[in-house]
Amino acid sequence: MKKLLTALLLLMTTSFLFAQQDALFSQYMFNKLAVNPGYAGSRELLSADMIYRHQWVNIEGAPKTVSFALHSPLNNPHIALGFNLSNDKIGPLSNTSAMATFAYRILFPKSKLSFGLQAGVKSSDVLWSKFNVKDAGESFIEMGNQVEKKVIPDANFGIYYYSDRFYAGVSARQLLQNQSLLSTDQVGNTQFSKLATHFFAMTGAAFPLNDNVVFRPSLLAKFVNNAPPQLDLNASFLFANTLWVGASYRTEKAIALITEVNIAQNLRIGYSYDIWMNELQSFNNGSHEIRISFDFNVGKRILTPRYF
Repeated sequence: MKKLLTALLLLMTTSFLFAQQDALFSQYMFNKLAVNPGYAGSRELLSADMIYRHQWVNIEGAPKTVSFALHSPLNNPHIALGFNLSNDKIGPLSNTSAMATFAYRILFPKSKLSFGLQAGVKSSDVLWSKFNVKDAGESFIEMGNQVEKKVIPDANFGIYYYSDRFYAGVSARQLLQNQSLLSTDQVGNTQFSKLATHFFAMTGAAFPLNDNVVFRPSLLAKFVNNAPPQLDLNASFLFANTLWVGASYRTEKAIALITEVNIAQNLRIGYSYDIWMNELQSFNNGSHEIRISFDFNVGKRILTPRYF
């Protein structure tokens, strides 16, 4: 029994972490800094964004993610800076990252090409209180299994091209591929989880249909070694420069219903609900995602409407 429980713990510290190494949000199209560091400063003012995602509601230990981003161009229009802080909980695992962003932008008459680099640290830990041990005298710690908390450096890179009505970008995340968790059992056998590099490609455009309606299709592709490619196709409409309504199809067999309201010129609130159509459909009540974004007017004119 002890060997079985030890094996289960080792499996959880590797497979859970690999499956959700890099959290992906349904509302990525409203703030792409979580995917591509080249996006930093593209709103042309100081912008703050916070997202909370609860995935697979009603499944015990399902992923819960909080992400905060802050980014802005500097007085030098070629340079933008940003900062990301996120925490991702999956079962007993808690993954936290803090990343700083530097972007250099090449300016064209009606567009920009941005090269972004993120660098920072990530930490992974096991929350022992999340384990439900059935036998009072048998715990993972008593079995001699040790899981070492690690703080590791990491880096991301992205290229992002954009204009008022079009964008395209490519990026790579977790470039250093460091070990994130180290587990040693009572006889000295060691296993570890290693971060895998994730590659992304994205594009989107805005097509005004009349004075009050704008159609915006977008696409996000994700590639990681030893996993099937993932594609996210989105179609959204903007009504009266106030209300975004749209839907996405994800090749994991999921549909996301998405809306965003421009409460004021500088305040936006978004919500998305994911419906899963795979084997998980019978075990969960979907996934919820709430987002709040705010632009700070620090002497710069807020451009309206903003499509990206």
